Amino acid sequence: MPESSRSRVWYAAYGSNTHAERLGYYLAGGRPPGAARTFPGCRDPSPPERSVALLMPGRVYFATESPVWGGGRAFYDPSADGTARGVAHLLTVGQFSDIAAQEMDRPPGTDLDLAEVLATGRRSFGPGRYETLVSPGLLDGLPVLTFTAPWPMPVPADSGELRPPSAAYLRQLAAGLNLAGAWSPADTAAYLAGCPGAAGHWTPEAVTALSAPTAPTGPPGPPSRCRPDPRRS
Repeated sequence: MPESSRSRVWYAAYGSNTHAERLGYYLAGGRPPGAARTFPGCRDPSPPERSVALLMPGRVYFATESPVWGGGRAFYDPSADGTARGVAHLLTVGQFSDIAAQEMDRPPGTDLDLAEVLATGRRSFGPGRYETLVSPGLLDGLPVLTFTAPWPMPVPADSGELRPPSAAYLRQLAAGLNLAGAWSPADTAAYLAGCPGAAGHWTPEAVTALSAPTAPTGPPGPPSRCRPDPRRS
């Protein structure tokens, strides 16, 4: 594998890949329970070197229709006012490229050219729903990267473009965020219920009632925070 493939980046998951078990299917391949799709996996199926709770500038919102979960799926707008929560997985460039390819419905196996997204914070590889890479900044001196839709978060919120997520999808997101160890289940439920698309359709109490797995024992620790990249104009 070329040296560039082994360089490390943080993959900021804000949807179902916040949960390590779900991410494992993108890394090692296979069909998640209840899914209609089998993932080919990455060239390097190793688990992340580290995974940490993450705060990023921007907002997570729910829109379009998920063919896997039903209801709206999560997208991330780094330019929206607010703070988004996620889980940052420390991966190689090769692993991140292969995960992104699978989300873009493309065969994995080729490293993405990250020069533009690292220089400007954004690079589109196509018009698809997860074909736009964004880099909201740095964590521990390494770039934070994720993929999202090419459009901004719909405004106003009642424009009709947002769509509430399904119970199964929210349960998955709540589990991933809870297990990151930085937020209590009640705090996670309030956060998810307040995301555009979910707000007005889900309450914190209803999200809590989804019976997401219990967070790690002990008090929550502080999440890591994505920092601006000083090299970016």
